[in-house]
Amino acid sequence: MKLCTLIFSLFLVVNVFGQHKHNHYKHRELHHWELPSKDPDRIVLTFNGNPATNRAVTWRTNEQIEKGYAQIALATMDLTFSKKAKQIEAKSRQFDLGLHTSNTPLIVHYHSVTFEDLEPDQHYVYRVGDGNENWSEWIQFKTAKKEYSPIQFVYFGDAQSNVLENWSRVIRTAYQTAPYASFAIHAGNFVNNAHNDNAWAKWFKAAGFIHSRWTTVPVVGSQEFESLYKNSPKQLSMLWKPQFTLPRETGISKRLHETVYSFDYQEVRIIVLNSNQQIEEQTKFLEEKLRSSQAKWNIVTFHHSIFSPTKGEHFQLGQKQWQPILQKYNVDLVLNSHTQTYTRGHAPKNQDKELGTVYVTSVSGSEQNKLDTKKVKSFQANGYQLDQSGEQSQLFQVITIEGNTLKYVAYTVFGDEYDRMEITKDFNTNKKMIIESK
Repeated sequence: MKLCTLIFSLFLVVNVFGQHKHNHYKHRELHHWELPSKDPDRIVLTFNGNPATNRAVTWRTNEQIEKGYAQIALATMDLTFSKKAKQIEAKSRQFDLGLHTSNTPLIVHYHSVTFEDLEPDQHYVYRVGDGNENWSEWIQFKTAKKEYSPIQFVYFGDAQSNVLENWSRVIRTAYQTAPYASFAIHAGNFVNNAHNDNAWAKWFKAAGFIHSRWTTVPVVGSQEFESLYKNSPKQLSMLWKPQFTLPRETGISKRLHETVYSFDYQEVRIIVLNSNQQIEEQTKFLEEKLRSSQAKWNIVTFHHSIFSPTKGEHFQLGQKQWQPILQKYNVDLVLNSHTQTYTRGHAPKNQDKELGTVYVTSVSGSEQNKLDTKKVKSFQANGYQLDQSGEQSQLFQVITIEGNTLKYVAYTVFGDEYDRMEITKDFNTNKKMIIESK
């Protein structure tokens, strides 16, 4: 047994480093859950098209699996669904992890499929693999309804540091709290090192199957930008586009593709922005998406906080460019992170103090900062009113929309309520009221 293990280890070393003779960096031994194999790993579900009829899935294998396949079928109570499963060939791409010196030089293959022409409001099962012997388990999700209906989703601030060690219990408690959530918004700073595969491996392992069942809504953060080579400009994580299959919006530059997008889920419009670059160009995109929205609720998410509650953090261009648009179109909820603290506040729509936009900044990871209360108080000049704040707490939020009410609850890692509020809305006049918990 020991001899077999030794032979395998030697084979791995020769195979890995033989591919990259030019790389002279010394690399640590990889954990088994970092190593790609013939079996699919890092399976993640995302939106790409109408959530009532489309869903996308992305996964990874080693270089031996050159072609990937997905199978999908309407779920049934018994196991007959597998006989009716439709098989779709994936878009597969080869990727060299050794492009960044922090990684062990390995060639991996990423595979992606977008399921189309699905039936609304139906349970589906899917699996991914090589079309032969190496398949994932069957995984279940539900498509959106066409009409306005109750929905629930989860929102996370920065995961970022010690993700496997400490963030894992947050997302697992979130799944216990809201297992039937339709999707999960991750508001940036997934990891601390943009191009480091070990960091991303920890993010995927921390949640396990959850990423493949909840539909993930990735929001790019500041830590997803890093220099790929020494003395080169910061750039989007080289792993972002290979591992997330996301919409490519028209009317914006290719540089923003798959970091700026929107979708409508049962008459709730979610707009995702990239607060790291090309802010002014996104202002036009944001205004067009809000102007054209027929949704009953409009929610905007981006990484940097417009009302940053910590020292040294100022998203001034966002305040200048985006806040007037958010106020003009009476956006219901803005979800941010970045500051590693917690604040919830609102800005009146007009001089009559009618409720306008609610702003939340939160953190789910172990990296925590102190609140600058003096700075938060200064935002009153911009019409901002602080409703709740906190620090040194890992949190997640569950947002439920039903009828004319949006219910927002922040939870601790124990699943206990930390903060709560409700927004009620008259859809005829668009007037809103906020109900605070005491």
